[in-house]
Amino acid sequence: MAAPLEVIVSSDSGSQLWNCTVFDLHSGSSLLSYRGGNSSARTLTVLSGGYLMSAQLGKNFINLWEVQRKDQLVHKIVCPGVITSLTASPNGLFLAAAVTEAIYLWEVSTGKLLSVLSRHYQDVTCLKFTDDSSHFVSGGKDNLALVWSLSSVIQMDLNHTPEPRHVLSRHSLPITDLHCGLMGAQARIATASLDQTVKVWELSSGELLLSILFDVEIMSVTFDPSEYFLFCGGSDGNIFQVSLSSQSLSREKSFTSDNDGNQVFKGHRNLVTCLSVSMDGTLLLSGSHDETIRLWDIQSKQSIRCLAHKGPVTNAIIMPAPANMFLPDSRPALPLPRFGRHLHAADGDGGEAGEVCVRIGLYTQEEEESYLQKADRLNCLINAVTDKSVFGDGENSKVRVAELEEEVQTLKKVNKDLYDFSSQLLTKPT
Repeated sequence: MAAPLEVIVSSDSGSQLWNCTVFDLHSGSSLLSYRGGNSSARTLTVLSGGYLMSAQLGKNFINLWEVQRKDQLVHKIVCPGVITSLTASPNGLFLAAAVTEAIYLWEVSTGKLLSVLSRHYQDVTCLKFTDDSSHFVSGGKDNLALVWSLSSVIQMDLNHTPEPRHVLSRHSLPITDLHCGLMGAQARIATASLDQTVKVWELSSGELLLSILFDVEIMSVTFDPSEYFLFCGGSDGNIFQVSLSSQSLSREKSFTSDNDGNQVFKGHRNLVTCLSVSMDGTLLLSGSHDETIRLWDIQSKQSIRCLAHKGPVTNAIIMPAPANMFLPDSRPALPLPRFGRHLHAADGDGGEAGEVCVRIGLYTQEEEESYLQKADRLNCLINAVTDKSVFGDGENSKVRVAELEEEVQTLKKVNKDLYDFSSQLLTKPT
């Protein structure tokens, strides 16, 4: 069977045999499972296509698995406290975790803690990056959603508290979920709240574009890829589809089911905790506290598959299958370093005491040569010293002989360097 293009990844709070499970999107068959603990809500994420990560329910560590390994012991990344939300940037360079009201941001390649953001007044409930990794958005129990510019956060002056680009403050009760659309810094953001509203914002300006009032509390929200529809999961188990292409010019409206694209998906018996739409916009995935996930045909509003779980569903997403997920002998492209727990590296946490982890102007600094760069440089040197132009004739021959003897010694050294490089490359742990 060919590897699927998209898969379902889900977790629940009651399973004793596995933490996360991978299902085939179209057949519903179980493909992979990852053992070890239980994942808390809104913490399941894929890092660089090579690692699956989630925060342990009620504990202060992150579970980590290589995506292609079926039988493996879960690895753990210890964090400063219980994690309430976790997300990785789409480009795989950064990892963000919410610990109570603070947001911790790490650089994946080094494991350095770049920033700790303490702008929320109560626990952070959700974190999402934009699709171009330029911004991330946080929502909390303080009724606020904050838009952060990644470049300003990681290049901040440690003597000054970083400020969000926008403060979205029109909700009156805690934010339960948020979703960032496509188009990077020009994206639209949807926020759901216990105040029974979902609001749509423009990321670039922070302007409120639309507010929809429902009859129930809204626990989850997502767009379809083309952003024609907004899907909202209610506390009563219903999923509400809101048309974003309606001719209505009103910025504030109440949800009513009609023939203009506003519809209701009925099937769950308890609150809907998570929503996700397939890449082609035809299938909707929902997870609920009724211990099931359902796959819906969006056009007909019919439930076409129901997958039972052992407890309330905490995460359920449709995602592109990582390239090596079904290649058991493969390995992630890059090993993960140990993640730091302090902004200033202290004894036992790497580096000298007082070292600042923020690296400003990364591309203007001279970097250590990679193995391939070193091989290319040595190869160019060999070509240069063996070029025919070094040979002379006539009265310069004696001088050339002396030069060639010197070049022989150089070549011997180059050959030794190449041998050392090859040995180091071949014996380097994977």
